[in-house]
Amino acid sequence: MLIVTSLCWVGYASAATAPSAAEVVYEVVSPVGEPTIKMTPMAPRLDTLEGKTICMIGNESFHFQDTFPVIEKLLKQKYPTVKVIPWADLPHYHHTEWTRSGRGKVEKATMDAIKAKGCNAVIGGNGG
Repeated sequence: MLIVTSLCWVGYASAATAPSAAEVVYEVVSPVGEPTIKMTPMAPRLDTLEGKTICMIGNESFHFQDTFPVIEKLLKQKYPTVKVIPWADLPHYHHTEWTRSGRGKVEKATMDAIKAKGCNAVIGGNGG
């Protein structure tokens, strides 16, 4: 008989649950590990997109330059007072620049631009 313990539990709860000498027991530790960063809660949803400013950010992958104009058109049809800031009016970086070495620079420039444009919401890439 094979007994596998829970992914996050190592050991036995009591002598009554301990295996007999004839049983094979494997102890398993979760490969996920413990969280190492502080989680930031998400912003609350907007009640409407009417009158809001939506920024579009792409990372030059999976044809975002083809789909963003369609998304913008559909947003303006459904919410006539929405203001859309297209990806070309914001800093955009190739997805390879979102590496550990360049990430801080990219994040700061992107967040500064979003704040400067008064964005209420962001569409960050799409598809792929």
